[in-house]
Amino acid sequence: MSIVVHTPAVEAIEADLLQRWRQVPVAVIADTSAGACLVDPVIRPLRPAGQQPRLFGRAVTALCAPPDFGAVLRALDLVGAGDVLVIAAQGHGQHAMIGEILGGHLRRKGAAGVVCDGAIRDVAELAGWNDFAMYSRSVTPRGPTGAAHGELNATVTFGGLAVKPGDIVSGDDDGLAVINPALAHQLISGCEAKLKLESEWQAKLAAGQSVAQVFGL
Repeated sequence: MSIVVHTPAVEAIEADLLQRWRQVPVAVIADTSAGACLVDPVIRPLRPAGQQPRLFGRAVTALCAPPDFGAVLRALDLVGAGDVLVIAAQGHGQHAMIGEILGGHLRRKGAAGVVCDGAIRDVAELAGWNDFAMYSRSVTPRGPTGAAHGELNATVTFGGLAVKPGDIVSGDDDGLAVINPALAHQLISGCEAKLKLESEWQAKLAAGQSVAQVFGL
């Protein structure tokens, strides 16, 4: 087998900082980072809007060479509670990289969810889980045909972004964002300020101020 397992040093992120990031919607991350943290919005949550469980965790990356999904198989033992499996399948839509069996195994381990820049399957079963988030670029019934190649915990390109092991993966109904540890420290104050500003806008509009007054037109 030619599956390469990397062992990069994963930068620690303080628990209180992670908790602050949990409160930030993806839209606010997108606005505050000027889109720099936003994953290709074609990669969508599986469940309908309003039913999608919030996704938040640190990345374990699997670089696949579809139709081979060997990296996904090897990743199963590395993903821990609260982690997000990031499957970089190069946008390949003809062969699913994960489905009910492997997704269910990760769910039982307490993983936060799976994001796949490629295809998934068994979506009726996966969509029935309200405690495990699934995002993908596409859906197909056809499975993988090999399990001999790939890389684990490499820096990967996922939805147009470079994603490293340990990066924060945040997802909601609007889409996905990835925040590396350096940006996690740099952007959090701006995100919280944007949330505060939005709350003030809503309060002023509810109090009867005009849009022109609220937004300074």
